[in-house]
Amino acid sequence: MFRISLDALLILDAIDRRGSFSAAGSELHRVPSTISYTVSKLEQDLGVQVYERQGPKVALTRAGAELLKEGRYLLKAAEDLEHRVRRVASGWETELTICIDSLFSVTALETDIAAFCAVADKTRLRIARESLAGTWEALLERRVDLLIAAPGQGPAGGGYIAEKMGTISFVFVVAPNHPLAKVKRVLGKAELLPHRAISVADSARRMASRTVGLLFGQDTLTVPDMRSKYDLQLAGIGFGFLPEPCARAAIASGALVVKEVEEPKPDETFSLAWRTGDDGAALSWWMERMRGSDAMARLVRHVPGAL
Repeated sequence: MFRISLDALLILDAIDRRGSFSAAGSELHRVPSTISYTVSKLEQDLGVQVYERQGPKVALTRAGAELLKEGRYLLKAAEDLEHRVRRVASGWETELTICIDSLFSVTALETDIAAFCAVADKTRLRIARESLAGTWEALLERRVDLLIAAPGQGPAGGGYIAEKMGTISFVFVVAPNHPLAKVKRVLGKAELLPHRAISVADSARRMASRTVGLLFGQDTLTVPDMRSKYDLQLAGIGFGFLPEPCARAAIASGALVVKEVEEPKPDETFSLAWRTGDDGAALSWWMERMRGSDAMARLVRHVPGAL
């Protein structure tokens, strides 16, 4: 059984803010004797002195000051819990986790996050980033609630609903100082195998990871995100496919060179996805927001190198 009650902590907080037992009683609409009794009972139950009494004046002891400091965290947590319970009763989730692929920047969602917080300030929002199949795995394992711009086709077996948001085309590029930049013919396996490929790591832990454009036995540098891949290809350290919006400016300036390959990468489809049966108010808000005509365009504007 707990010896500290929220009611006692509320009284300690009021005494500290108002400066006296009587002022605290006035704020809490209680007679001073009730305030004094609650404090004395708390001291008795804890076996410590909370206040030093010097005539009509009282001062917190070191133990009392520590109790008040930590107790205020409990009062705030209790207040937050009340708000969250009311939110749940009204259909709002206590927490929502959205996930975007590592190709995109969270800054693309700045206006959406601000708008969401204005209407759902008691729903805790978490934003996660995964890569490739790892996005779908995170949804199916219930680590996230909504996928924004998840790449490729979702895994077989169902359990989720997906809506197409848009597509992005990819180009095969190398830096001008890379040996492949001087090859005049279409690049096939024989030309690619001797050189290093740069690949974004798939964050899937259990599902089969995706690999694009890699050859068996090829030297491969694996990086955590598209920003790293873009920078390293720009530096001439390796080759690979980049999203066309990502490479566009560098191609125009001559910092990257487009090469034709025998096996080009098809356009990538990106989807909005959520688990079947999930229908909370916060989830619905984000779904409708991402269905807007400019959602995918805003995400694309924030890929590395995009203008």
